[in-house]
Amino acid sequence: MESLSALMPPTALAAACLVTFSGGVVKGAVGFAMPLVMVSGMGIFLPPELIVAGIVVPIVTANFLQIARSGLGRARAGFRDYWLFTAIVCVAILISAQALTSIPADAMFLVLGVPVVALCAVQLAGLRIRIPSRWRLPFSVLAGSVAGALGGLAGTWGPPTVLYLLAVDTPKSKQMAVQGVIYGAGSVMLLLGHLQSGVLNRETIQFSAFLLPPALLGMWMGFGIQDRLDQDRFRRITLIVLIAAGLNLVRRGLAG
Repeated sequence: MESLSALMPPTALAAACLVTFSGGVVKGAVGFAMPLVMVSGMGIFLPPELIVAGIVVPIVTANFLQIARSGLGRARAGFRDYWLFTAIVCVAILISAQALTSIPADAMFLVLGVPVVALCAVQLAGLRIRIPSRWRLPFSVLAGSVAGALGGLAGTWGPPTVLYLLAVDTPKSKQMAVQGVIYGAGSVMLLLGHLQSGVLNRETIQFSAFLLPPALLGMWMGFGIQDRLDQDRFRRITLIVLIAAGLNLVRRGLAG
């Protein structure tokens, strides 16, 4: 606790746990957005580099729990169908993580928030974005590169990943397994990338581990919500969560 108190006051640590718990609930309910909730929530009182370090242990653990809950058979099938997107995300995370300390935080928040809000608002308005099979390969490369770049810089590659899965009409049951695979592999890359970048070190990894219990508690509660959602409601709630988090990121970027 002494090293944690050197990083932040007890009130900030308690607030970080509360934000992480909220992110865990959302993650359990819709399968993603825990890093996005943590980045946007903790961004009010913590610097970006510390936030990115803090999310690593919770998301690595949560993503592998998501894979286990969906079943290893579904996870293998998901990787087989989306291996290219997953591989591109992982490579892009490793590369972009090294640039975190040199990218202005305001620009990072705007780059992540604006396209998320715009794309989700269009879909909530009734326009379904669907990618024809002949365009799936180049779209996978583009979406995977964007997702991975944002993952390395902001610690969250969920929004472009979910928009990609919605665009290729991935069913809810399969989407949960596929998200687990993509996020699980990506979170390991994030861990390795920020060990290399120096963002994750002896002090910050203790902060990240401290956030694990509230993350798991929130995720357990979110699983109960997820089990009661049908496909259409699941999709709509997913888009609403994305817009809310995206608007907060835009607000942070504009506030400076």
